[in-house]
Amino acid sequence: MKKAFTLGLIAIAAIAQAQQKTISGFTDASSAKELKTEQEFDASLSAPRIGETIKELAAYPHNIGSPGSKAVAEKILQKYKSFGMDAHLEMYTVLYPTPKTRALELTGPTQYTALLKEPALAEDATSGQANQLPTYNAWSADGDVTGQLVFVNYGLPEDYETLTKMGIDVKGKIVIAKYGKSWRGIKPKVAYEHGAIGCIIYSDPKDDGYSAGDVYPKGAYKGEYGVQRGSVMDMVIYPGDPLTPGVGATKDAKRLDRKDAVTILKIPVLPISYHDAKPLLAALDGAVAPREWQGGLPITYHVGPGVAMVHLKVAFNWDMVPAYDVIAKIKGTVWPDEWVMRGNHHDAWVNGAGDPLSGQAAMLDEAKALGDLLKTGWKPKRTIIYCSWDGEEPGLLGSTEFAEDHGKELQQKAVVYINSDGNGRGFYNGGGSQALETFMDEITQNVNDPQTNVSVYDRKRARELVSAASAKDKKEILDRKGGKLESLGSGSDYSSFLQHLGIPTLDLGFGGEDAGGEYHSIYDSFDDYRRFKDPTFAYGVALSETAGHAILRMADADLLPFDFRSLYTTIDKYSKELTELTDKMRENTAIENQLIKANDFALAADPTKHEQAPVAKAEVPKLDFAPLKTALDTLKKTTDKLAVAWTAASQTSGDHDKLNKLLYQAEQQLLSDGLPRRPWYRHTIYAPGFYTGYGVKTLPGIREAIEQRNWTEAQEQIAVVAKSINNLAAYLNAGS
Repeated sequence: MKKAFTLGLIAIAAIAQAQQKTISGFTDASSAKELKTEQEFDASLSAPRIGETIKELAAYPHNIGSPGSKAVAEKILQKYKSFGMDAHLEMYTVLYPTPKTRALELTGPTQYTALLKEPALAEDATSGQANQLPTYNAWSADGDVTGQLVFVNYGLPEDYETLTKMGIDVKGKIVIAKYGKSWRGIKPKVAYEHGAIGCIIYSDPKDDGYSAGDVYPKGAYKGEYGVQRGSVMDMVIYPGDPLTPGVGATKDAKRLDRKDAVTILKIPVLPISYHDAKPLLAALDGAVAPREWQGGLPITYHVGPGVAMVHLKVAFNWDMVPAYDVIAKIKGTVWPDEWVMRGNHHDAWVNGAGDPLSGQAAMLDEAKALGDLLKTGWKPKRTIIYCSWDGEEPGLLGSTEFAEDHGKELQQKAVVYINSDGNGRGFYNGGGSQALETFMDEITQNVNDPQTNVSVYDRKRARELVSAASAKDKKEILDRKGGKLESLGSGSDYSSFLQHLGIPTLDLGFGGEDAGGEYHSIYDSFDDYRRFKDPTFAYGVALSETAGHAILRMADADLLPFDFRSLYTTIDKYSKELTELTDKMRENTAIENQLIKANDFALAADPTKHEQAPVAKAEVPKLDFAPLKTALDTLKKTTDKLAVAWTAASQTSGDHDKLNKLLYQAEQQLLSDGLPRRPWYRHTIYAPGFYTGYGVKTLPGIREAIEQRNWTEAQEQIAVVAKSINNLAAYLNAGS
């Protein structure tokens, strides 16, 4: 009893200390008021209510264009209105394909017809509902093809290099690839580039099935009939409606002909279960697949091609459908034309309890807590805008069309866009604009982790230390003064705000102890979520607190809490990585060419050998990184100077309007005319990788040119990036 009392006193002291803390961007007086507001906000949050909201919105299928989608949007609209927010539906008209024909058959050497169906389970109340989207990949081409089957591992570019070394060509053949290691849309894209006529994607049990743990419904992992639906749109070119690149898909928007939409794939694609994959893979002959390619099925994996012949047929309804974005506002009292934005999508492939409704429900609880604050007389200084997006799953449709439609206004008014998606039990994950790293450190150091009773910041840092791959990595974590925001690629609704418009962005969520195999299947249900993802919905509250505190502080800060020294440090690190990359490539190329030369001599000495000699690679030239280094040196001096000016300004209660606007519009200085071959992506520091999809490429114009050995383009992109950094430095200099 005495120990508990002592711990209680310590906790009270800690709370009192936190209450006395000055928050970045606030004066001593306004900090105390802000912390009190946050306490009242937290008291309004409810884990049971978050669970009830997930259950309510996941009660039926609600993919974009369906009656369920509109019903969910209207329910969310009514919730926002009941919270006292000014809310409306904003509709866009977008292309969206749904399947009308799906067929997959093994025609030789044995016969097998794929089931292409997930069965209902007695333990999952919504798994047998009507109006579920069948298992398919959106943005596949219509197609009816027959050909030899080839196993391509995960279908990555390096897997095709391995096949080439094995003397295997996929041209004119159908490939089968495992889900994982890259975004799914990369697999058919690379297959098409290598001449394949069709692509099958399956989930191997080694990755998220019985090799990983007990399968659903006994455990969380994918059973033999589970299938991952998903988009294969070529989003690395541009996301959103394929027919309206760069402009909002309003009713009267000018549209491309579908045949001219470059983000729609050119070959048929179909996802299948490992039940349906096993007969296909078992029929393969030819070379045994490399050891690292072997999966979890009880067979020896062969590569083919050979006697295994497959017939694949898919056709789609190419319909124009409504996308219902729900937009809710609380008008600011001091700076109504400065917008603090928050978003999470509401559409799902089927019921979507985890993806996206766990995040949507947490966001709605934030909105309710803000509504409760409004009833006490609180009003934000800046306008707060909550956005529940439609059509994220097929290709970020709702958010992209909104951002393109309102682009100029957003660039003038949006202070920050804060995104979330699915959420679960585990560790805090944060990504986004590195100028907000200190801001997020302060927030996460004061949000409690539900399981460990330490801050979510400390729990994440402990995990990083335990997981560090080397002593060097561990030392870097220990030496780092604060946390790190990961750079963002793609895969959620932040993409248009950050990478097209240059708006400061955060992407927040929890997870890591919620693994399973329900992703994009009919089993992403409330029953699955409450058992395996976040049974008490406590991490929904953790997300609400984390994102909610960010919203409150950004809305009411006297001086916006941006610190561009963190951005400088990040870009400088990426620049050094590129120098190391080219040096390593130069060294490896020299070694490889020496080996090739030695092999050529061996072949010449023995004319009975008929091996095809590999071709030597061109030497890696010395790239001139001096313009980039000079620009970074200038940026460091400017950001250091600005930090001093910011600190001085933060100690006064004067007019900070001019400086605030400079701070939140600064990221736009890092935009260019667009990346090579994909000008929609304008941010020079981050973009989704051309062959990674969701995965980020940092300094993408330079990095991808180097990886593709396009040295002329690499040198050109060094100049482009250096110019954007110089633009940022000159711009920030006005505030220092």
